[in-house]
Amino acid sequence: MPEQLLNVAQVAKLLGTWETSGERFPRRLIEERRITFVKVGRHVRIPASAVAELIAANTVQPINARRTATNRTAA
Repeated sequence: MPEQLLNVAQVAKLLGTWETSGERFPRRLIEERRITFVKVGRHVRIPASAVAELIAANTVQPINARRTATNRTAA
């Protein structure tokens, strides 16, 4: 079965940018070649896996810093 292709509006909704910037952010990703896309005639489609890869590549993991005796403040 072929992979699901999403239009720009669907990608904006998945990324949570639809309310603030509409389709601008996904279109900028396409223009800057920062996301994989497919052109079908004049239509632009983005594979769902490309969106998942973009999210994974830009996910920042938290730092679990422990408090030690040297970085505690005086009480």
